[in-house]
Amino acid sequence: MTDLAHIRNFAIIAHIDHGKSTLADRLIERCGSLPEREFRDQVLDTMELERERGITIKAQTVRLTYQALDGETYQLNLMDTPGHVDFAYEVSRSLAACEGSLLVVDASQGVEAQTLANVYAALNNDHEIVPVLNKIDLAAAEPERVRQQIQEVAGLEASAALLASAKTGEGIEAVLEALVTRLPPPRGEADKPLKALLVDSWYDPYLGVVILVRVVDGRLAKGVKLKMMATGAVHEAERVGIFTPKPEMIEALGPGEIGFVTAGIKHVADCKVGDTLTDDRRPAGRPLPGFKPTMPVVFSGLFPAEAVDYERLRESLAKLALNDASFVHEPETSAALGLGFRCGFLGLLHLEIVQERLKREFGLDLVATAPSVIYRVHLRDGGVLELHNPADMPEAVRIDHIEEPWIKATILVPDDYLGAVLALCEDRRGVQVNLTYAGSRAMVVYRLPLNEAVHDLYDRLKSVSRGYASFDYQLDGYAESELVKMSVLINGEPVDALAAIVHRSHAEARGRALCRRLKELIPRQLFKIAIQAAIGGRIIARETVSAFRKDVTAKCYGGDVTRKRKLLDKQKAGKKRMRRIGKVEIPHTVFLAALKTDDG
Repeated sequence: MTDLAHIRNFAIIAHIDHGKSTLADRLIERCGSLPEREFRDQVLDTMELERERGITIKAQTVRLTYQALDGETYQLNLMDTPGHVDFAYEVSRSLAACEGSLLVVDASQGVEAQTLANVYAALNNDHEIVPVLNKIDLAAAEPERVRQQIQEVAGLEASAALLASAKTGEGIEAVLEALVTRLPPPRGEADKPLKALLVDSWYDPYLGVVILVRVVDGRLAKGVKLKMMATGAVHEAERVGIFTPKPEMIEALGPGEIGFVTAGIKHVADCKVGDTLTDDRRPAGRPLPGFKPTMPVVFSGLFPAEAVDYERLRESLAKLALNDASFVHEPETSAALGLGFRCGFLGLLHLEIVQERLKREFGLDLVATAPSVIYRVHLRDGGVLELHNPADMPEAVRIDHIEEPWIKATILVPDDYLGAVLALCEDRRGVQVNLTYAGSRAMVVYRLPLNEAVHDLYDRLKSVSRGYASFDYQLDGYAESELVKMSVLINGEPVDALAAIVHRSHAEARGRALCRRLKELIPRQLFKIAIQAAIGGRIIARETVSAFRKDVTAKCYGGDVTRKRKLLDKQKAGKKRMRRIGKVEIPHTVFLAALKTDDG
């Protein structure tokens, strides 16, 4: 076991695209953890989806061995974290397992909204933070201006900020030296009862559940009977290992070390992220504090395109929830889509990634309903109802008032685009809280309804600012609002999968946009199809899909005109009857496409 004084556990935190994964590549390369023939760019982004999109989705860990200038050998446990706000829970879990952070800031772009959020998260975990100004090889790099910005905006001492280029490898040696000289070693005692924090877990088809742990006290060795303190489950440790970044088996993990353990765990429910692992024969007295439970902010129904895939979807969601602790799900039924699950996410990108992972990793074809947030419905009898699904909204006569969640959004934007950003926030029912300047960029703080923000605010923000604005948010309580349920009726039948809760002032515009979109998507049938948007009993928008007209008089050559009229009247009567009893066939792709309406 390594001496605690020679161990450093650190996370790399930064805004999106500031170079976290590339810096991790250079550190791995410099420490010689991988043979050159096995090396590739973004080596820690192992998921196909991460490499395709160029973003980090899962926090990854790797153990490096570094020979410092003082001649001592150090064990560095690196955690590369995601940068997008939707994966903030991944970041918070990684920070809890470390004592220090490398704060990577782009020397040309400077401090962004997510940079601030990560700094506050690191400080909440009592981290020592080492600022690194990356991309100094760029012509647009302004290290002195960015140093000043870190001090003014983030409140960190940046005079000793390191200059580096993760692309060229410049300054990497200084970064490694700073890790061993400026970050504190972990604390812990090897002779105390085993106490290890369950940081992450994932399902392996051959080994069962693989658990990523950070040992705080004691020694985690092969053959130890591990007890999960939250669930009470007991399993024997079969394999203990570390990532270099390839999995490598070792005898034991000591205090302050990060590694993985497998124990033939078949039941996903036995592994709760944030749980404490201890030795069943010599248990620890009290569990570790664990992580603050995540609160999903966006809910959507996920239904299998084929009803026979329901059981496979249930198993796949359980395995995915093990790997992604911020994702929650429970069964639900829809009249239009059948059996499925109501799922909770941290944002729309999170929803998109989960859907894509279910498709790629488990081969599932899914239909998702319109994203919705949690509303609080106050009833006239004094009861309060938490509403995830618009289809479950009680009758208007029972409702006293409805509250919706609000967020506090921090937007950093160049002065040239400030007007467009303010107009966008006002259009989304935003209330300005603060407006300050950090150099030539404005920092705007707005209170916004979460419902307005989850749909396409991020995309619209990037659009109106030509990609220069950065955005971060945190939940800021509930407030009463004039909200209504907008139903969609197809030939007089309500379709629960398309129901939505909207603000009364936006209801008509949303209803018209949705009806127009459905008119383009629903295939024509042998009878007219009425598409209507309604609030209660009042129709607010309508479109009609015209019917196919079969030429029944095609074989009627010559003769009296009454012969043709007779055939046409017969067709008209048949169409009336068909419309009265006919069921409209809607392909499941229509639901997905209809919910992507751009009402911006």
